[in-house]
Amino acid sequence: MKLKQFYKTAVDFAVKNDPRGVQEVKAYLKTENKKYAALSPNEKAYYDEEKLTNPYADSRILYDSGKEIKSILVGIDMEVGELLLAERLSEKGRKIDAVITHHPEGMAYARFYDVMDMQADIFSSFGVTISASQGLLEKRIKEVGQKVAASNHYRTADAARLLDIPILSMHTVADNCVASYLQKRTDSKNISVLQDIIDMLMQEPEYKEAAKKGNPPVILAGNKNRKVKKVMVDMTGGTSGPKEIYEKLSNSGVDTIIGMHFSPEHKKELERINMNVVLAGHISSDTLGMNLVLDEVERKHGKLKIYETSGFKRFARK
Repeated sequence: MKLKQFYKTAVDFAVKNDPRGVQEVKAYLKTENKKYAALSPNEKAYYDEEKLTNPYADSRILYDSGKEIKSILVGIDMEVGELLLAERLSEKGRKIDAVITHHPEGMAYARFYDVMDMQADIFSSFGVTISASQGLLEKRIKEVGQKVAASNHYRTADAARLLDIPILSMHTVADNCVASYLQKRTDSKNISVLQDIIDMLMQEPEYKEAAKKGNPPVILAGNKNRKVKKVMVDMTGGTSGPKEIYEKLSNSGVDTIIGMHFSPEHKKELERINMNVVLAGHISSDTLGMNLVLDEVERKHGKLKIYETSGFKRFARK
């Protein structure tokens, strides 16, 4: 397959697994196309046209040579060091045709906070008013945007171009898949107490592997006997949303959050409102999302030779 085929399959699969629903994503793309049509020629010159078909600003091909892709090096964080690893592996006979990273680099990192808008519709689906969701998010998006603006976004992409190694970033693309997968599992299980969530997570090979390496899912707030009625899996939308949203979710009936990671400020707020919190694990959850996407790519295009690095471990599901 070509990297572009891999990319399109991954994005299409992410849309199918978007917590907002496919129709909401289609409406978003339709609006984006209308905005583009209304731009002046000068404005269009600086517009990222990928946004017309891909609703996830943090998932992009960073460099593509057009080569056939048969073997890939996959990791959660893939930077210049991992690109040099790919080159060295190829020199030693383990040819690497492309690098796949989860966390964004290049263009995918420069504007990754654009995907945070989707959180408003996700919060709304759990009972928070859309006006409150958007109002709280506006401040948080601005804060995140300012934080990443000064970063050297293109170090990895530039190195990939010089080394002639195709590279693709799959951030929200993978996060959508793990969020929807775990939400469906949670909704279909007989979850009555927090320990049931830990037991459910530990049925997944990614969390078993993390536990073996000293980083299992844990109860961050509450205890194993706390009752559970309404669970939200909060694992997509670029990065953590505004901490103030948790009280709104609690008022709408959500009593339990399952997440990848929480800042000290977010944890403090969750404890203040007595929300149950399960910390599933960051790298393990990212790995689960990446594996779900890889399952879909291999189902559509055939088996790939996959080399694992940077926290990623391949577990294929039937």
